[in-house]
Amino acid sequence: MEGFFNDMIDDNFLLIIVRVLIALVLSGLIGFERELKNHSAGFRTHILVGVGSCLMMVLSIFGFDAFIDEHDNVRFDPARIPSYVISGIGFLGAGTIIVYGGTIRGLTTAASIWAVAGLGLVVGVGMYATALFTTILILLSLVFLNNFENLFRKGHKSTVIEIVALPNLAIHEIVSVIETFHVTIKKVEIVKVENDLRSIFIKIERDKNLDQISFFEALSQVNNVKNISERT
Repeated sequence: MEGFFNDMIDDNFLLIIVRVLIALVLSGLIGFERELKNHSAGFRTHILVGVGSCLMMVLSIFGFDAFIDEHDNVRFDPARIPSYVISGIGFLGAGTIIVYGGTIRGLTTAASIWAVAGLGLVVGVGMYATALFTTILILLSLVFLNNFENLFRKGHKSTVIEIVALPNLAIHEIVSVIETFHVTIKKVEIVKVENDLRSIFIKIERDKNLDQISFFEALSQVNNVKNISERT
């Protein structure tokens, strides 16, 4: 039994455990920031990506030592597996991007997942200082740059209104109602849905003094409008 455990736990086991735990903590910090902002890919997703990437890097470095030592003609490129991780993580990032009417959400989260994958690889190879510095840099970018962008958007917040209506809805009536509230229309998109209905996505630049209740009430009075909702 003792020999069995000795075969399982080699000289690199403790080093591997340390690297996986570091990857868990650093990727978890970035995921926690996404979790606080209620994004679809949050704490657990980022941890899994970071730890998984670290595991692939550790496998690439230590997983084939026995074969290389046993056979002189065996050669292995430690960068081969990580290269597939970097290119393959794109499918997960794409799954977090949501296109809904005139809005696109999830781009930052997709980028953070891709960055966390790289972070796991860096930790897996043992570049701890680089990984820590990168984690701090990513967190600063996510937290403070978001507040910096909001300073420029203050008073010019864009929102998307979805109007579900019958096909014979007169679009100009909707536009007239919006203009009476002195709201600027930035984009209009019409999508056909089932049951002979269509969704109209109107991106507007909304003033903070806008009476939203009265605004929605006026839109609902337009003939053939079935439902109104807002997408910020």
